[in-house]
Amino acid sequence: MAYVRYSKIDDLPNRRISGKITPGCICLEGGAFRGLYTGGVLDALMEADINMACTIGVSAGAMNGIGYACGQIGYASRINLGHRRDPKYVGLGAWKKNKGIIGFDVAFGAPDGLEPLDIAGIPAAGRRYLAVATNCLTGREEYFETNGTRRILKAIQASASMPFLSKMVYISGKPYLDGGCACSIPYEWALKEGFEKIIVVRTRPADFRKEVKENSRHTATHLLYGKYPQFVKSLTAGNANYNRQCEEINRLGEEGRIFVISPSQPVTVGRLEKDVEKLGALYHLGYDDTVAKLDALRAYLEA
Repeated sequence: MAYVRYSKIDDLPNRRISGKITPGCICLEGGAFRGLYTGGVLDALMEADINMACTIGVSAGAMNGIGYACGQIGYASRINLGHRRDPKYVGLGAWKKNKGIIGFDVAFGAPDGLEPLDIAGIPAAGRRYLAVATNCLTGREEYFETNGTRRILKAIQASASMPFLSKMVYISGKPYLDGGCACSIPYEWALKEGFEKIIVVRTRPADFRKEVKENSRHTATHLLYGKYPQFVKSLTAGNANYNRQCEEINRLGEEGRIFVISPSQPVTVGRLEKDVEKLGALYHLGYDDTVAKLDALRAYLEA
C-alpha cells in the first residue's frame, strides 16, 4: 500500500556519529509527534559532535533518544517522517500487532534500509540510556536502563504507550503506561544523579502551560482506570505537575544550572498530526533552533 511521505525525507541525515562522547545528561520531553522537534534537535547535536554520555527520555523522548544514544543520526526522524501515514505504524495495523496506536515493530525494525539500532554499542561506548514509564499500580515513574540488550525496547514501548489509546504494557508482571503520566520532563532524575551538565529538550515553547482541570472533570479517567487509583491520581494531577516542572526548568535555565532547548515558535502540530509537511517543518525548526544555540551550548558545556 502506498502512503504519503515527507517530501524532503531523502535530505535527512543517515549516518553514524564520530564516537566522541560529551560528559553530562540530556533529558527529553514527550509529546507524541511533537517529538519531531526533538528529532531535529538531536540530529543537529550529533552533527555538531555533541553526544551526551547519558540520555533519558519520556514517551516520544524515549523513542527519539534511543537513536541518539546509539549514535545513529537521523534514525528516529526518518521513521517518523517516512511512516507517519503508514497504518502499520500509526493506525489499525499498529493496533492489531502492538495493542496500541503506535507500531513499535516498525519503529524498531530499521525500515527503509536504516541500519538496525546498535543497542549493544551504548554501554560499549561508555554511554547510558534510560526510558521512563509510569507504573500503573503505584502511579509513580520508574526508570529502565539498558544493559546493551534489546530488552530495553519493551520499556520504551511502555514509556510511549499513551493512556486511552493503548493497552498497558507488562514488564515483570507489572502494568505500565506512558512515562509522561507521572513525569513529563525527566530533568529531576539528572539533578538527583549529580550531573554537572544537563541539557533539557522541550517540545513546547518556554511559556507554554497546560490547563489545570478540577478532579470532577476527569470522568473518563476514573471510568477507564478506576481499578488503578494511584494511576488516576497521577493522571488527574498531571497538568499541574507539568506546569510546576516548566516553571522550575525556566528558573534553572536562567540560573545556568541546566541548558534548555525549546521551540522558538508556537507549535501547532497535534499529538497525532497527519500532515507530514508540518511534521517536517517542525523537525527543521528543532534543527535550526539548535544550530542557533550551538555557541552558547558549547560555552555552557565547557564552563
